Amino acid sequence: MDDARRLWTLLEPLHAVTYFTREAREAADAAGLRGFWMGYVAQRAAPLGAVGPDAVWACFHGFHRDRITRALPDAWGFADPARCLAARLEGADRSLRRLLADVPGGPEGPSVAEAAELAWTAAGAADTAGRVLGAANQGLPRPAEPHLALWQAATTLREHRGDGHVAVLVAHDVGPVSAHRLKTAARESGSLQESRRLDDAVWATAGEGLLARGWLDGEGALTATGHEAHAAIERDTDRAAAGPWRALGGTGTDRLAELLRPLAAAAADAIPFPNPIGLPRA
Repeated sequence: MDDARRLWTLLEPLHAVTYFTREAREAADAAGLRGFWMGYVAQRAAPLGAVGPDAVWACFHGFHRDRITRALPDAWGFADPARCLAARLEGADRSLRRLLADVPGGPEGPSVAEAAELAWTAAGAADTAGRVLGAANQGLPRPAEPHLALWQAATTLREHRGDGHVAVLVAHDVGPVSAHRLKTAARESGSLQESRRLDDAVWATAGEGLLARGWLDGEGALTATGHEAHAAIERDTDRAAAGPWRALGGTGTDRLAELLRPLAAAAADAIPFPNPIGLPRA
């Protein structure tokens, strides 16, 4: 497996606790954010500052514009970006302390500390030119606790990869809803129409566009051309995400992967499969 994809599958479960655990939801609620959706949008966007919905919709790419305007700018009236950043770190802290409790050494043990050093090095080496969410996360201070330093590095690396993925989608002329239709047809996730709250008309219009390009057939399944297009997008995404792993080097990357395997397996207990982020089972 390509290093960029291999490390994504191992780092994403650690980052994703902020979306799927009760501790993360409780921290967002305690900060004053109203419901899961507002918490998700505000905490993910918080490294950018108190930006408006248009900028966040553009950065996130994967949502209908109406979904973002449901959360912003109202969220900043309940919790400013600094409070949102504190809440997401608190949620990650409590989640990982629970999930990694049975890993040898626990969340602050030597394995986690070594993984944090390697991941932080890779995240610091990420070229974030043109990658707004990656750059905003890269600029945040390093937490003192090893498990939180690892979580922040994982977050920076996943947003770096995500920014590159968005650039690839734009280059392939694939919009947000079309991207979800393509991912669903490729069976990378469950129903993204439901999880993204996309109405039938919007979903159908995106499907019609992919049908006209020859990527979907009349039943909504990938055609041979669609499989080729999907593979090209994933290949280009992996290529765009490779920089941190080249910088870390083969030995460092392999060592980080070795350290992450038990941590990712433990964190994955909090993640549903299939899931909206397209993370496969280990």
